[in-house]
Amino acid sequence: MPIALDQTRREWELGHRRLQQELRETPRDEALLAELETVVAELRRRVGGIFTLAELAGAYESAESWSREVIAATGPLSGWPRRLAMITDAAFHVYSRGSVDYEP
Repeated sequence: MPIALDQTRREWELGHRRLQQELRETPRDEALLAELETVVAELRRRVGGIFTLAELAGAYESAESWSREVIAATGPLSGWPRRLAMITDAAFHVYSRGSVDYEP
């Protein structure tokens, strides 16, 4: 696996870990999970159901702008811009498990 892709996957995993920690510490877990699912659904639309990790990493390059748009459109909890990177990275981590070349 190329080094850049490996580093990107680590970012995704770190975002997922931060989200899991946040879910343990806050009572707003349903809203956080809704934000996560919003980004996962957009990934499904943009990347499709059959994809490689490299293709998913390609979608990650522009994810900051489109994930901001799709989460903002859902009427998220206050403070969501501070969580945007965490939610986006966690969504990519979750979605990466469905890639044709996924290895833990």
